[in-house]
Amino acid sequence: MNASLSGATALVTGGNSGIGRATALGLAARGAHVVLSGRDEARGEEVVRAIRADGGTADFVRASLLDEASARDLARRAVELGGGHVDILVNNAGVFPFGPTHETSEDDFDSVYGVNVKVPFFLVAELAPAMAARGKGAIVNVTTMVAEYGQAGMALYGSSKAALVLLTKAWAAEYGPAGVRVNAVSPGPTRTEGTAAMGEALDQLAATTPHGKPGLPEDIAAAIVYLAGDEAKFVHGALLPVDGGRIAV
Repeated sequence: MNASLSGATALVTGGNSGIGRATALGLAARGAHVVLSGRDEARGEEVVRAIRADGGTADFVRASLLDEASARDLARRAVELGGGHVDILVNNAGVFPFGPTHETSEDDFDSVYGVNVKVPFFLVAELAPAMAARGKGAIVNVTTMVAEYGQAGMALYGSSKAALVLLTKAWAAEYGPAGVRVNAVSPGPTRTEGTAAMGEALDQLAATTPHGKPGLPEDIAAAIVYLAGDEAKFVHGALLPVDGGRIAV
């Protein structure tokens, strides 16, 4: 075990599957006490058992993240479980419905912006001031490659994540001077439980990248863990594409 994050508490939203699960495992392997949230208690507890079996420490909090109240409640629970502090926040939880703008309902709009924008906003509002008071912390937001270019059917999802890209930069300006680093990772086509429903469309999307095939959750998690650690101490307000080269070309 690399203990470079020993003594730190990390909160990973959506940590019970896919990129979130891989991130939770990666942070725990470096010594962090990981608090992971999700809606599926069975899967969340499985991640906790896996971390503990490897000698790490972790707790699961069942949470349906929808609004300010749910975000602040999760943050406070994480602080309690983390011994009074959260040092790393990974805003990974998100929803990604695709479809034409003219078929999007107001409920769909509110749901996507609630989970993808409002929840990260108020998690940061709750946790970043305490990080700043301690003079150290790391926040990593998980966005998407379609926040960087227009694609049919992606207006709702892409725009919500584009908002998170701007928030990353604004929070870097706001909290960076106090020692809190805020960065983002932009995944490309990644094979997870959540993208399984895309079937062959995922492979077709990945074929448009220089890499030519979908990434794995561990590929994205490695970038998140890097940005969370001291190796990235000079990295503020950055967007790190982990997309097989799609944004570049």
